[in-house]
Amino acid sequence: MNRAIPIAISDAVTAIISRRAPAGITGFTSAHGGCINRGGRLHTTAGDFFLKWNQTASLERMFEVEARGLNLLRATQEIHVPEVVATEQLGEYQFILLEYVTQEAARNDYWALLGRQLAVLHATRSASYGLDHDNYIGSLPQLNSPMQSWRLFFAQKRLEPLLGQLISLGIAPVNWRPAFESLYKKFDSLLPEEEPSLIHGDLWQGNVLVNGFGAPCLIDPAVYFGHREVDLAMTRLFGEFDASFYSAYQEAWPLQAGYEERFEIYNLYPLLVHLKLFGNSYIAPIQTTLDAFL
Repeated sequence: MNRAIPIAISDAVTAIISRRAPAGITGFTSAHGGCINRGGRLHTTAGDFFLKWNQTASLERMFEVEARGLNLLRATQEIHVPEVVATEQLGEYQFILLEYVTQEAARNDYWALLGRQLAVLHATRSASYGLDHDNYIGSLPQLNSPMQSWRLFFAQKRLEPLLGQLISLGIAPVNWRPAFESLYKKFDSLLPEEEPSLIHGDLWQGNVLVNGFGAPCLIDPAVYFGHREVDLAMTRLFGEFDASFYSAYQEAWPLQAGYEERFEIYNLYPLLVHLKLFGNSYIAPIQTTLDAFL
């Protein structure tokens, strides 16, 4: 048993796995790159799982809402999403136990397949923007109170909460307040309304795996019902996906004209998230977008 896992969690996980078949933990391989949670591959006599945990009281119900998001995506039966085995709160700790995704070489049409699958996933619709519960993007709370207008939802539930925090903390310049308010006034002409789509919400390359069949697998969602262009926009923020992904998506469900300009507006949200989490290097790209539209 690896001492990296708190005893309370290892005992609880052993009990959960043993409900399926008699099992014991035989090892643990830590995953690299996590900045919010600890986690890795859990080796057991009943097979391997992926285990994540934290003990940060401010991240209330984080894994519970992550499980709900994964299950929403999984219910579409379109893209591989890891099965949620269990999630639990244990005093100061919370954890989520997931199917372990074995990764192999990507099939030749991997990116085109992802484009087609994402278009079908986005066809899961709702009567309003948002979700019936709040969740997280990274370690930041994400407000999802339903609204009927996409433009108002994006301004009031995505940009405005973070902008207010960043200005009050002295991280963002105070002149962003009038700049963003001017941008909101242009949303009627800049952002088209469209029936709400189920979106992943944090779709960058680190949250898309290649599974054991060489096909795409989605992890770490920040789901809600929003404009599908939000997902496409984020795929270009931290290194573009392969060109075949975009062409396959467009063939399956074309975006409205002018989408590439709108991508810059939608990426203000993850840039504000990163400014809050990681610091001042994200001020410049946000300012560049504001200058372009104002």
